[in-house]
Amino acid sequence: MFLKIKSLVWTAVLLTAPLLLVAQAKGKPKPAGTLSPAAAEQLHAMEDTLAVLAYAVVNDSLADTRFMACQGLITKLVRALKTENSFRYPFDRLKFMSILAPPDSSFRIFTWQLFVDDSTYRYYGAIQMNRADLKLFPLIDRSFQMPAPPLADTMSTDRWYGALYYNLRPFDTKEGRKYLLFGYDGFTFFDKRKVIDVLYFDAAGKPVLGAPVFYRAEDKKPDYRVMLEYSSEAKVRLNWDEQYKMILFDHLIPFQSPYTGTVTYVPDGSYDGFKLEKGRWKFVNKVFNDVMEEAPRPEPVLDAGKGKDILGKERKN
Repeated sequence: MFLKIKSLVWTAVLLTAPLLLVAQAKGKPKPAGTLSPAAAEQLHAMEDTLAVLAYAVVNDSLADTRFMACQGLITKLVRALKTENSFRYPFDRLKFMSILAPPDSSFRIFTWQLFVDDSTYRYYGAIQMNRADLKLFPLIDRSFQMPAPPLADTMSTDRWYGALYYNLRPFDTKEGRKYLLFGYDGFTFFDKRKVIDVLYFDAAGKPVLGAPVFYRAEDKKPDYRVMLEYSSEAKVRLNWDEQYKMILFDHLIPFQSPYTGTVTYVPDGSYDGFKLEKGRWKFVNKVFNDVMEEAPRPEPVLDAGKGKDILGKERKN
C-alpha cells in the first residue's frame, strides 16, 4: 500500500507539472470569463463521474478500490479543469471534496482525504488560479515524512502538511495579503489533529505555506502554523469566530489514554484564541473569564412574592 500511495503522489505531480510550465511562459494572465453553455454542459457531464469517484474515495470499504478511485479522481479532475474558464464552474455535487475560495476569488483550493488504514490518512489537493486558461499548483502531502509538527517551517506546494480544509480567511500584513487555512488531519486511530496553515503568494506568483505570524509570547519566536493534537474521542473547536473577531480554540490539557497508556489531550471547557494586531496573530489566554457573583446553591431561590414555582406554576400551600 505504501508503494501505491507513493505512486499517487507522483501521479499528481506529473499530471499538473506541464500545466505550470505552460502557464508561466505566457504573459499577463487573463481572469476567467463567463463559462460558455457548451463548456458548462461538458463540465456537468464530467462532474457526474467526479462525484462517483469522490464518493468511492471516502466511502468504499476496500482499500484497493479507494486507491484506484483516488487515482482516477486526480486524472479526471485535471482534465475537467483544462476546460476554458473552468474556474467559474462551482462543482457543487462534489460533496466529499472541500472547495474553498477567498472573497476576492483570486484562486480556489481543492482538498480531499484518502483513508488508507486505521492509522494512516493521505491528503490530496490543488490550488487553481483565477484565469481563463489553467494554472494549477498540486498539493503534495509529505506529512508522513515529518517526525514532529512543523511549527517553524515554510513549505512549497510539493512539501505540504496535508489536511482537509474547512475554512479559509484572508488577512493583511505589511508584506501583503495572506490567507488562513483551517484544516483537519485524521492523523492516527487514537489521536487527531487540527491545523491552521498560512498561504501566501511570492513575487513570482508561487504559493508558499507557513509564515511567522502566530505569537504566543513576546519573548518567544513566532510559530509558522498552529497545530492541535487531541484524543480521537474528543471534539475540538479551531475556527474563526465572527462574533468575537478572533480565532477561537479549545484549551487542551493532558490526559492518560485508557487504551494506550500514553498521554493524549482533551478540552477542559475553556477557550484560548488568537487576535489580529497589525498583521500578527497574538495569543489570548482564557478568552472567557466568567465569574459567578455567588456560589451555586443546591436548590433555586424563588421569588416567594410571586407565588410561583420554578416551572412558573402557582405554588400550592
